[in-house]
Amino acid sequence: MRKGILSLTASAAALALGLTACGGDGGQTTTTTSSAPAASQKVGKIGVILPDSKSSARWETADRKFLEEAFKAAGVESDIQNAQNDKTAFQTIADQMITNGATVLMIVNLDSGTGKTVIDKAKSQGVATIDYDRLTLGGGAAYYVSFDNTKVGTLQGEGLSKCLGDKKAEKPIVAYLNGSPTDNNATLFKAGYDGVLKPKFDDGSYVKGPEQSVPDWDNTQAGTLFEQMLTSEPKIAGVLAANDGLGNAAITVLKKNNLNGKVPVTGQDATVQGLQNILAGDQCMTVYKAVKKEADAAAKLAVALAKGEKPAASGSVKDSETGQDVPAELLDPQAIYFDNVKDVVADGYVTKEELCTGDFADKCTEAGIQ
Repeated sequence: MRKGILSLTASAAALALGLTACGGDGGQTTTTTSSAPAASQKVGKIGVILPDSKSSARWETADRKFLEEAFKAAGVESDIQNAQNDKTAFQTIADQMITNGATVLMIVNLDSGTGKTVIDKAKSQGVATIDYDRLTLGGGAAYYVSFDNTKVGTLQGEGLSKCLGDKKAEKPIVAYLNGSPTDNNATLFKAGYDGVLKPKFDDGSYVKGPEQSVPDWDNTQAGTLFEQMLTSEPKIAGVLAANDGLGNAAITVLKKNNLNGKVPVTGQDATVQGLQNILAGDQCMTVYKAVKKEADAAAKLAVALAKGEKPAASGSVKDSETGQDVPAELLDPQAIYFDNVKDVVADGYVTKEELCTGDFADKCTEAGIQ
């Protein structure tokens, strides 16, 4: 796993634009939105490449629709595509976007090597670049927009500790399901939860159990890996899973062994599935990242670049490979437990209708979801 760790060098603040969301299509098909800008001002086209639709539901259910709405509201033409975890497709999409007139390219890299190749090509063509959600190490993008990812991991570590404490666990064996080793964010998440849990391993209050990084955040592989973990160490008492998909993979295995609800599991992304697992008592917590704010912040920068402006960022992060400071906007994540699942619904990230289906209706009432 890469050990590149970003350091926040200035206070980062969210850019509140107050835009509302609209629906978006899934898959790798191109989605364009346009609205004619004022005739006196020439505005470029914005290309966005999302990474996949398997590692997390958020890319298609949240990021796409919020970015589409933001660009439409700004009257700027956009082209949003999904590389579906295909590195060749990722580069081909980028080339097509540049050929078709994109003057700004926003990417969520599949890994830093592929991302750097795309950014280098864009810069050679005079196309401005933005790293969205994941920093491309060594890439030199003009801007980076994300959440404070080390803090995300800190919240996960604190969450698992809280849930183990609630269960009065004594010297619990804690397993790790880390994110993809090629995703710098996964490195940052781990730095965050290690900061909370390693001291507990060191002083003997917790026991470090099996640990695996899950290639490409693949949930199927995560299930296989966790089944192997549980076979080798049947007394696992807590699971630090880096996102909701990996968490659900662990929960599926725990269910087969009648251990769901007994072994706390963490998550991230506040997906419908993750929130339902929390309501059911099978998942300890998740981390909510208000994707709308992230999309709005990135869209504001992209629109300004498309208009030929040089917007200022509120902070910066250091690229650990180049030592360069990258202008950045970093937003704050929020820990979500049973008692505040309602906050995610109130924020409009998920709806009561999609969350409170079937057997979850009573749980939603119990959790105070209106």
